[in-house]
Amino acid sequence: MDAHSRGRADEIDPADQWVLNPRTGNYELRLDHSAGQPAPPSRSHGPSAPAAAEASEASEGGTATATATEAPVPGQRRRRVPEQTRGGRQAPPSRRRPKQGASRKKKVLMWTGGAMAFVLVGGATGAYLIYNKLNGNIGTVDVGDAAIDAPGMEGPLNILIIGNDVRTGEGNESYGNKSNVTGHADTTFLIHIAEDRTNATALSIPRDLKTEIPDCPTKQPDGSTKVIPGSVGKTKFNESFGVNGRDPGCTMRTVTQMTGVGINHFMMVDFNAVKTLSTAVGGVEVCLTKPIQDKNYSKLSLPAGEHRIQGEQALAFLRNRHGLGNESDLDRIKMQQQFLASMLRQLKEDTLSSPTQLLSVANAATEALTVDKGIGSALKLTSLAKEIGKVDLKNISFMTVPVVDNPDEPPNKRATVVLDSTKAPQVFEMIRGDVSFTEVKKKEQDAKNAQAQAQAKLLQGARATAADVRVDVYNGSGVRGAAQSTLSWLQNEQGVLRSTNKSNAPEKAAKTTLTYAPNQADQARALADMMGLPATALKPGTQDAGEFEPMTLVLGADFKGAGVPVNGPAKAPDVEKVEADKQVCAK
Repeated sequence: MDAHSRGRADEIDPADQWVLNPRTGNYELRLDHSAGQPAPPSRSHGPSAPAAAEASEASEGGTATATATEAPVPGQRRRRVPEQTRGGRQAPPSRRRPKQGASRKKKVLMWTGGAMAFVLVGGATGAYLIYNKLNGNIGTVDVGDAAIDAPGMEGPLNILIIGNDVRTGEGNESYGNKSNVTGHADTTFLIHIAEDRTNATALSIPRDLKTEIPDCPTKQPDGSTKVIPGSVGKTKFNESFGVNGRDPGCTMRTVTQMTGVGINHFMMVDFNAVKTLSTAVGGVEVCLTKPIQDKNYSKLSLPAGEHRIQGEQALAFLRNRHGLGNESDLDRIKMQQQFLASMLRQLKEDTLSSPTQLLSVANAATEALTVDKGIGSALKLTSLAKEIGKVDLKNISFMTVPVVDNPDEPPNKRATVVLDSTKAPQVFEMIRGDVSFTEVKKKEQDAKNAQAQAQAKLLQGARATAADVRVDVYNGSGVRGAAQSTLSWLQNEQGVLRSTNKSNAPEKAAKTTLTYAPNQADQARALADMMGLPATALKPGTQDAGEFEPMTLVLGADFKGAGVPVNGPAKAPDVEKVEADKQVCAK
């Protein structure tokens, strides 16, 4: 086979066969496409190196070599080396045409690649524009240390949802005085999402609940911090926002003081949010056992049965109170819980499967939201939504803080409520202890609940006065100074003057315990109330103690600081709940 025919093998141009021989430093024309690559360069630098290289090339057999004494750079296609025939005549220039199939493939790849790039760029641009729009919709408030940081959305999450009753907006003036441009905390939910994301609880806090509002450090527009004075005595919970310049951080602080639950984030919505969100999801299904007729206030008129409501009608449904049997805010809360449970079902079952509707909901939601800076972006809100989305609907419970009528008001004029002194602490303790209110892990909880129920009976009975409580404090927590700090707190803030620091316990304790004699039960209950001890921490003895004999308090690893309640497992109190996966008709 001659050089020309070998060079044309497999459509390879001989001019493309110039390669650098690393042994000689020269470019050589290799016409045999099947030949191997040159061996690695020789480490010899003596005069015999070029000769050895030539001998090596010759030994490969069947490979023609052309050695240049100086190594010009080949591949300059404009000055292609002429191909020679066996007779030494110059061959005519190549008229080889590219394969049509290969050319077509290149064009297809080019157009496909270009189209793909266009789609990707267009999609990225669209996503960027949507993201920017959603980000621009969100209002934020710096609430300072009222929000407890939850890095990476880890651990249990507590979110405060504040429904602001500001009357601004078309049609909203019919629900009351629109002169207050700030509004109040009219509808408030404390949402607790379990650490393992198996369950969640939405706890309604009545607006007319009488409670103490603490002093609230509040960020001002100029960046400074102003302390808004708290309430003098107890006042309505809804005044924790809007009154005297109180911001959502003040509502967060009020809830934390009342429940002992630290709040991670807040979200605040107004009347307009109800209209836009209920419309964005395509309406919310509600069910009534009795018709509602409220001609004077909400103007709501609905017969008994099932309805799909949105917009102005949805707002009227949530605001309606006078159309209910006893016209109470507590009955209205039940309506709100059932509405929100239904909306959750709607979102999970229908909206999330429709990108167009989902975008509409996202736009409506972000336009309606004011949040703390910790979740003040579409990306962070999406991360939070994903955490909430991990909870199965059947394990989301809506309930109301247990309350009773305010005994300080005349029986026929009671307009406010106060905490149920027995049930409310149990509910708060369960939230602090991340204990489920649903059937999640029911079998695992049954034994613990039975024990907790039996132990809870220990807390039922008379309480001694602080002055009559005698207790020795031992530190088994491993925290230096825990016994002394607890002693100081008991004596200076609680009035337990007959208390003594006994220094370190004989060994470290996993749980805080209070050991007492049967005739000291009233003292034990009083101390348990002060310290927030769970019933399981109480260890009754069998023999009565002497008149001046103290109880024994051993601080365990669950000790979190003097005056900080010690959490423990508890059985859910008997309170009315609404479960998100079930349609229940409002009464």
